[in-house]
Amino acid sequence: MSRHTLSVLVQDQPGVLARVAGLFSRRGFNIESLAVGPTEIPDVSRMTIVVNVEGLALEQVTKQLNKLSHVLKIVELDETSSVQREIMLVKVKADAETRSHILETVQLFRAKVVDVASDAVTIEATGKHEKLEALLRVLEPYGIKELVKSGLVAVGRGPRSITDRSVRSLDRTG
Repeated sequence: MSRHTLSVLVQDQPGVLARVAGLFSRRGFNIESLAVGPTEIPDVSRMTIVVNVEGLALEQVTKQLNKLSHVLKIVELDETSSVQREIMLVKVKADAETRSHILETVQLFRAKVVDVASDAVTIEATGKHEKLEALLRVLEPYGIKELVKSGLVAVGRGPRSITDRSVRSLDRTG
């Protein structure tokens, strides 16, 4: 199995997310990461979907996705030709003895402390999956109280855009 990142442009309407996720579920594929948000075009959303499947199965799912009426465009984003990031918030136990070590670790990983309490700090980190996992491994001995990660978001490198003229024609403002 290999990891694939799909960028899917869809019409921003109720039920579209459920239909797309259901298509993967019916095929027995687990979605590793799913992030959905607005685009620069009104009424169009972008889904960034990460799945671990073989090439032929991915091709079949992509063809089925293209058949859904609310799916406008699908592009597979290769790791080398795209910028891919996740965001993580992690709350770590921190007492007077360990706080300075945790703050040094935060600086090493170019993360930020976003909340401080008497017995914990909350850290925000952004980057590739591997970086976030490495940060977690270093913070683990201090005691992780809470953890939340966004899904992966990605965009192709360079001047080209997934939103070409055919997708922009849905923009009612011009």
